[in-house]
Amino acid sequence: MCDPQSRFVARARRRFAMTRECAVLLPRVCAALADPRQPGLDDTCLEKLLDWFRSLTWFDPTVELVRDNPCVTELISSVLALPDPSPSILAFTLQLAGILASSESRFQHLQQEKLLGRLFGREGPRGVAAWEDASVRSAWLKGVHSMLHHLPALRCLCSTGGMDVIFTLQGDPSLFVASAASQLLVHMLTFSLESETSKSLSTKDCDWPACAQMIVKHIKESLQSSSASHVEQSLKLLSSLFGSCFGSCYAAWTDVLWLDIAKQIESFLLEETLQAQPMLANILLNVARSPAFCGTEGSFWAIVTSALEHLTPIQAGPLAVGLLKLCKCPQDVRIQALTVLLQPMDCILRAASQPLECAGLLDESVSDPVTVESLLSSKTSCAGLLCQTLAHLEKLLSLKHLRVDLPSESLLRSLMTILQFCHGFLSPASPLGITISRNLINSFRVQKSALDVLAALSEKKDCDTLIGSLFDVLLAYLQSPNTNPTVLKKTFQATSKWLVHLQELSSSNSQCQQTEKILEGNKVVCHLPFTDVFVVLQKRLCSPCWEVRDSSLEFLTSMVKCLREQKEFRQCLLSSEVLRLTENLLEDPESYVRASAVTALGHLALMTCFAPVIGNQYNKESIVAKLQEILSTDSEGFPRRAVISIFTKWLREGCTGQLKDTEQFVSRVIQTVEHDLDWEVRLGGLELVEVFCSQAIYQLSQCPYAPVSSAVTSSTPHNELLQVFCRAKLFGFLFGSLCDCDKPVGQRACDVLVGLRGHFYPVSTLENPQEIEDSPAGRGIAWLQRTLRQGSLAQNFPTGGGVGVDFQDPESMMLALGAIDLLELHDELNKSSDHVEESPQSLLQDILATLGTTGDNEVDCY
Repeated sequence: MCDPQSRFVARARRRFAMTRECAVLLPRVCAALADPRQPGLDDTCLEKLLDWFRSLTWFDPTVELVRDNPCVTELISSVLALPDPSPSILAFTLQLAGILASSESRFQHLQQEKLLGRLFGREGPRGVAAWEDASVRSAWLKGVHSMLHHLPALRCLCSTGGMDVIFTLQGDPSLFVASAASQLLVHMLTFSLESETSKSLSTKDCDWPACAQMIVKHIKESLQSSSASHVEQSLKLLSSLFGSCFGSCYAAWTDVLWLDIAKQIESFLLEETLQAQPMLANILLNVARSPAFCGTEGSFWAIVTSALEHLTPIQAGPLAVGLLKLCKCPQDVRIQALTVLLQPMDCILRAASQPLECAGLLDESVSDPVTVESLLSSKTSCAGLLCQTLAHLEKLLSLKHLRVDLPSESLLRSLMTILQFCHGFLSPASPLGITISRNLINSFRVQKSALDVLAALSEKKDCDTLIGSLFDVLLAYLQSPNTNPTVLKKTFQATSKWLVHLQELSSSNSQCQQTEKILEGNKVVCHLPFTDVFVVLQKRLCSPCWEVRDSSLEFLTSMVKCLREQKEFRQCLLSSEVLRLTENLLEDPESYVRASAVTALGHLALMTCFAPVIGNQYNKESIVAKLQEILSTDSEGFPRRAVISIFTKWLREGCTGQLKDTEQFVSRVIQTVEHDLDWEVRLGGLELVEVFCSQAIYQLSQCPYAPVSSAVTSSTPHNELLQVFCRAKLFGFLFGSLCDCDKPVGQRACDVLVGLRGHFYPVSTLENPQEIEDSPAGRGIAWLQRTLRQGSLAQNFPTGGGVGVDFQDPESMMLALGAIDLLELHDELNKSSDHVEESPQSLLQDILATLGTTGDNEVDCY
């Protein structure tokens, strides 16, 4: 008896076997493609044709495909015989030949036809004009790559001069071609060593397989070349090689290869004129990730240390942050890598004041501090170095486990100094500080990067002594009219995170005395700085710039989410004009602002209207009415989406009252939403319905988590539940949404109905279809089943019972849930959009029609 895998392969072969209809059409297609008089064919059709051949060959390595369809090899021969083939047809032919030659049996057949040498040998198609087209050179490489799945192909390529072509294409002017050539060499080397090596390797070339010898020799010669471009190509290839070698099976030869080139790589670190130095960092990082270098001893880490010392700070930065992410990096190297990243921040701190008023970030530096000072003194390199450094630090702060200690307090001080330099708030005394401040003034890039790191640093617990000074800087940015809108948004985000951090600090009972001391020592006396923040926020909510109004509302929402339980925050909010201004922005001319105002007001309502601790300062019905009006009348989709999202949030948090009130609320909302032209609004309506159904089931079920047997499906809770759903007009909305022209809406509706069916019919108890259709209600249900099968073709879906379906009748809806095959509908709706895969027969017919070789020129839509 066949095992499951064999049966799977057999089914796949049958599925992808060439049909008789395709076998009849294929000779005409091949003849048309080889005819130079035919007009060019769309590249998409040729790609689909190649995909079809890939599927034909994937599960069937036998030679029958080419033997039974000689038109395929005739096509290749005909194209090779053309004096000037078109680039698209030649590129297609090269890829097709590679696909066909991917199995050893078909490779031998094409060899007998003497085709592969003419395609992939030393001469190949390089003599034709089409070779000048990059797509042809790229196709040649793809064809070779497809072919190299067996040793005969590898050996043939090495013996017929194909390797020389690949080495040449490494330096191709097209970056895509050059990259493809490099990746092909990586594949060839690894395939050769996996397939042909049976003993341990040494640095002696004679121990390596022939193909591997050729590639390694090429690498070493290129590294020693006087041509900078050859050196660069070789370094790129080495970077790709070591970057692809994460498997343990590669560890041995990775180690041997590295030992063979290590001295040459080390020598490059000392050559200041070498243009390819940035690639050295990438090579070293990829080698460090290789299993061959799991140990913490040896000469490799000495070279890494040398690289951190000799590469420029900009070149060494990516290497340093990569090393800090590695588990196996020695601790001394890790500390050195962190020092490289902190050196520019240390320089900023030391340049801010002379003499230095506080401890710097570093006791000693890795490379010459003058180099960093020089880069920060230059207008062209200052911002670039700082942005790169800050981006690396943000990555490190996002790591859950950082194996070195960051000097958080000094880092925070350095960040504040940078922000003050950028906005002109600080007048440094040192000449270097004056130069750096001039370079950074109004540098939005640096400001955004520094604020990102500042926000990330709020997670650290040892920065508390600087909080007062930090809020001085943040408030200065929030108050300044010169703050760029994007920078302002970043400032709001950082302020929000630090307010939360400060709130956690002030509410910690275990740190109560320490907190008081910290707050007093930093000018935040006895309370959190909400008053100042709300004064700024009121001003920003009235800004003439819509981006500022929008980011101000987002900031308000963020604060309310995190701090609404904080007494001082609530008091400051309610005593300010923020609530009134937010309500006013519901009528803002910019739709993004209206949407943000809806979201902010929705979260404020949770605090002011629905929370008894606050009281009813604002009328709940008034806010609900305003949001429902926006849902009904706003011309833009963003505010309407925001309203339905807020309504769903209110429902989740149980803010809409008793079940009867919630039922009426949901009914009004979905009657508005079902006619909305925005599919995301309709989808939001379905999410609202899903939450409502879950809550209603929970409230009305005696034991909501216990399975309900089919014997009690007519019990009182179930009847009452059906009546609730019918009164809310949920079923008309849900069944109508199944036919929505936007697929995600139909999928979500089906998910909800399947969930309801599982509640009312926990055991599979589909009724007899004939019995259902014979009943008065059943005839309508049968019609509904047929209509749903039409999917989005069902237009003007009736929900008023005009065809015998009463969507507000509990008995009919119970029957519908039991009778309609919702699982079948679910499977249909969840198929990918391309599940009706265009048939190969249709593709071949369309190619013939496009080329004008059929009487009927109408092309199928597929």
